[in-house]
This record gives sequence, C-alpha cells and structure tokens, in this order.
Amino acid sequence: MSRVFVTGSADGLGLAAVSLLVSQGHEVVGHARNDDRAATLKTAAPGAAGVVVGDLSSAAQTRSVAGQVNELGRFDAVIHNAGIGYRGTGKATTADGHAAMLAVNVLAPYLLTALIEQPGRLVYLSSGMHRGGNPTTEDLDWNGRRWNSTQAYSDSKLYDAALAFAVARRWPGVLSNAVNPGWVPTKMGGPGAPEDLESGALTPAWLAVSDDPAATVSGEYLYHQQPEQVHPAVRSHQFQDELTSALAGLTGVELPA
Repeated sequence: MSRVFVTGSADGLGLAAVSLLVSQGHEVVGHARNDDRAATLKTAAPGAAGVVVGDLSSAAQTRSVAGQVNELGRFDAVIHNAGIGYRGTGKATTADGHAAMLAVNVLAPYLLTALIEQPGRLVYLSSGMHRGGNPTTEDLDWNGRRWNSTQAYSDSKLYDAALAFAVARRWPGVLSNAVNPGWVPTKMGGPGAPEDLESGALTPAWLAVSDDPAATVSGEYLYHQQPEQVHPAVRSHQFQDELTSALAGLTGVELPA
C-alpha cells in the first residue's frame, strides 16, 4: 500500500485518480480549493483517507496546503493534477498579482514541490498542447503581452513538463515524471472529448504506485503508460534552470538541492 496525495481532486481527472487508487487499496488524500468542494470530494470518494483544503491561486493558501500535507506525514507519491483550462477568454489575475493560470498551473506545483516533504515519486499533469508552448521565461505573467488563453495554457503545460524533468535531474532519489492524460471529458476538455476519464487517470496513478519497471522511471513524459515525444526545451538543462530560477523569483522559495 502506498500513501498518495492528489491535488485538484474534487472532480475530473483528480477524482478519477483518487477513486482508482482507493479501489486498489492505497491510502489517498485528496485536495479541494474550498470546504464545499471538499464535501463534494468526500461524498464522491468516501474511501479517501482525508482531504486538505486550500485555493492554489493564492500563495498563502498553497503554503497552507503544503503545511497540512506535512502534518499528515511523508507521502510515497504526490500527483500534481490541479489546473486551470483555456476555455475562458479574459485574463484572470490573483490577489497576489499573478495570472491565475500561471498561479494554479505552475506556481502552485512548484511551491508544493519545494515545501512538501520529498516523496518517493512525483507526477505532474501536462498536456499534448505543451508542444505549442513558448520556451521562454520572459513575461511569465503576461503583463507585457496581449492575453491569449490558449497560448498561456500551452506555455503552462510546457513549464509543468520542464519542472518534472528539472526535479528528476535535481533529486535523483525521487522518480519525477510528466504525463499527457489525453483529451478527456473534463470541464476543460468538454463532453465531446474522445477519451474517457478513467484512461486519463490511469497513467498518473500507475506512475504513483506501480512497481512495474516501466513505471519506475524518472525524467520521462508519458501518454497511456508509454513514453511520448516531448518539446525539446523540456530536456534542456538550461531551460530547466532558467525556469526554476524564475519560479523561485516569483514565489520567494528556492527549490531545495
């Protein structure tokens, strides 16, 4: 049995991953952004061991989530699933002054990675759209550019994949990977998505707990349990270092060596 923490698990892929892992006998703690969503999660996944609460668009609440997780003891795996999609047209800005998409999709997993006691495995949800991302750390908050939600989303998923690879390189004792869950019927994917939630959740859950040699890899990008081509910048040590340095500057937290 493994202990697994899954962010953004009140619905969609996160809930599907929690439900799958619970059905396999693992101890799973979910996450919701507020108490109402936490109640929804508890009802949908009554076998979950617990739920931590905090809005990942807020740096203070993200730090609180990390503290709540650490109070529960060390986890074997963390699945960074929470994210904002690109369906909206306008740029949303957080109380901290960041683009909400950057805050939830990138700054939050970075902060949680830095602040939660190191698990044995880390899984970061990316997207096939990361291949359209712009591999630069200039203007991460889109303050100097006209907002483009699709491009911002693609960028954020490029950053998530690069963060997974940076952690794999920096922490050789941790298995850190990125996942393309496919086009599934989440709120972002829409009801017409050709794949199902269960298939999208399978690879993150498998990477979190399986002893299959194909799952005990690090620094890989996977789709349906198979390695998949990744944007060249994701494997670039220079880009990884530029990204983690930029995220440290925006959050005030250095990623531990």
